[in-house]
Amino acid sequence: MKHADEYRNPAVAQRLIADIRTLADERADGPVRIMEFCGGHTHAILRFGIRQALGPGVRMLSGPGCPVCVTADADIDRAIALARMPGVALATFGDMVRVPGSEMSLQEARAAGGDVRIVYSALDAVALAQKNPELKVVMLGIGFETTAPGVAASILQARELGLGNYYVLSLHKLTPPATRGILDAGEVRVDAILGPGHVTAIIGANAWRFLADDYGVPCAVSGFEPLDMLQSIKTLVQACREGKADVFNVYGRGVTAEGNLVAQRLLERVFVVGPALWRGLGEIPASGLLLRDEFADYDAARVFALSAREGSGHSTHKGSACRCGEVLRGVIEPPECPLFRRVCTPARPVGPCMVSAEGACAAHYRYGGAL
Repeated sequence: MKHADEYRNPAVAQRLIADIRTLADERADGPVRIMEFCGGHTHAILRFGIRQALGPGVRMLSGPGCPVCVTADADIDRAIALARMPGVALATFGDMVRVPGSEMSLQEARAAGGDVRIVYSALDAVALAQKNPELKVVMLGIGFETTAPGVAASILQARELGLGNYYVLSLHKLTPPATRGILDAGEVRVDAILGPGHVTAIIGANAWRFLADDYGVPCAVSGFEPLDMLQSIKTLVQACREGKADVFNVYGRGVTAEGNLVAQRLLERVFVVGPALWRGLGEIPASGLLLRDEFADYDAARVFALSAREGSGHSTHKGSACRCGEVLRGVIEPPECPLFRRVCTPARPVGPCMVSAEGACAAHYRYGGAL
């Protein structure tokens, strides 16, 4: 196992940057436009100054890679409705509490008397239900393929323990359908995709094969260290220059072609694929994970008869001028939003892209603007 410093070697980084600049400069049809799906990549690229170092021949675009950011206001409204029900405690990860719904956030709902509990894992929520049988504990299931197996495991554990007061509101989302949605929309030109490392560790590099086969777009699955990302970007720039559409696994120490089969079986055991509402993208078919009928007794959406979701997922908090939806689609970059830095800051965030630790607006605010 290599030490992290070996993936941050300045001399190697300089060579890779020089290679990328040379390859990009030799491309005749404008800069190579690469979209990174993962919010972790967005933060790392800005933190290490990679965007600026690449020069004008490569344009990095941030995609909808933050599960907190893409949770639609209508779904947050449903979570708030649960938290305000008598005898119900809503368990959630801490980065969700300040994300706006259509009228308020979970933090504001808690201040108004709603029961919102911060947990570090879904198993913590199971423990909360076990210790408090008088409470109906609802776990807010947020995240992509990386966190969904943990929530699936919590449901199986709750059933094994015989708990009748544990539920999940599954808002889990699948990443490949969202990538398809962006490419199909055609709002932005995307020449290549920087594949998310953690997600792909679960779903496998082969899950991105459709990018090359259906869209002619190369994809490089990357880790999060500077050399990981620079090597992946070099691979993509070279592929674009040569007109080669393929899937490249540049994160071999963490990702295999097939992915984590145990986690995949766990997801298939508990969930079924269905539509999901994405902030900024609207409803995308076959992009969400819903509880199977076998686990209907643990499904908060059914047990509590929550109203159907409304809206397209494009709306913003209290009618503000927040353009988070366009940021998530790669249509604009955070500094182009009229609220960025002027009104919307991490201390007083207006939209989820500034709230979340993985949000593109938070990354640009902390580490600097785009080129």
